Amino acid sequence: MAAEVLLTIAGDAKHLGARIGATLVLHTWGSALTHHPHVHGIVPGGGLAADGKSWVACRPGFFLPVRVLSRLFRRRFIEGLQHLHRAQRLQFFGDLGVLRDARGFAEWLAPMRKQEWVVYAKRPFAGPQAVLAYLSRYTHRVAISNSRLVAMDERGITLRWKDYRAKGTGQAKGKLRHKTMTLAPQEFMRRFLLHVLPGGFHRIRHYGLLANGNRRDALAAARAALQVQAEAVPAAEPAIRTPTFVCWHCGRALLIIEIVMRERTLIRGPPS
Repeated sequence: MAAEVLLTIAGDAKHLGARIGATLVLHTWGSALTHHPHVHGIVPGGGLAADGKSWVACRPGFFLPVRVLSRLFRRRFIEGLQHLHRAQRLQFFGDLGVLRDARGFAEWLAPMRKQEWVVYAKRPFAGPQAVLAYLSRYTHRVAISNSRLVAMDERGITLRWKDYRAKGTGQAKGKLRHKTMTLAPQEFMRRFLLHVLPGGFHRIRHYGLLANGNRRDALAAARAALQVQAEAVPAAEPAIRTPTFVCWHCGRALLIIEIVMRERTLIRGPPS
């Protein structure tokens, strides 16, 4: 849905009037391991015109209006929720059971139409290396790294977290935000397992010019429009395979001559 909104607004002649590409990475956690689903995205600063032969660049330091993005995303998201509710594909438990009723769900959804939704857009990166550095921080991370684990004792598991709601300025703000919390083992595992995605789920997706189905042709057209050549990728050096078994005395690799399988006999316990 986020990619659809980006492609729609960018394709509007009032804003950019171009076909863009986007790479989105799903994150499901907050600093305290709470459930906080959101996506990080990288978008080129422009796109191909309707003729597919010329490049339309965005204004320096400005890509798309965030207010327009946020309001279209709000509308599409709410419409999606309504569609899922009508199809009975939403489940509600506990105190939220009243939302199973269509009228109760509509009343709960109404205030969200008036609340401003926030789309956060950062300034352009300094170059390709900065883009790769940014992506590398988000592509294959898990919900918490070992460096944030402080202690594990009879009280539970203590971890560092960042409280983004803490107020303050300068260094004082940083000190207020960085905190520690101790969770019972069961609660720590519950929070961690919230962010284990289903098997086969793709956390990184590409859209528009970067979509897997047409990426090669789209990137070739973009390079032609920008009059740039693709950099030659150096051939990878052959990997040096480390031997699985090494002799403790001489350090040379051990060669497997034969594997003798155990006979299929019943394993008895030691004699009494």
